[in-house]
Amino acid sequence: MSKPRNHFYFFSLNVPYQKCQALYDGGLPHAILTSDSGQRVQIPVVRLKQCINSNGLKGRYRLTVDENHKFIEFVRVTT
Repeated sequence: MSKPRNHFYFFSLNVPYQKCQALYDGGLPHAILTSDSGQRVQIPVVRLKQCINSNGLKGRYRLTVDENHKFIEFVRVTT
């Protein structure tokens, strides 16, 4: 029996705080991000909000999903 495999997507983001405000004001349930490899990935906005600080969303991030593409985590890996 094989072990389930997680999938990883990496993003380099540079979104100023003012633009991130739309995530709070817009009532959007999802955002579509383009990974460093060019893949477009839909992620719940609530998962992005936890990474926003006074600088916005800046740095390199990793999205981890399971073999069924269910969200596991979205974390900043570098600034």
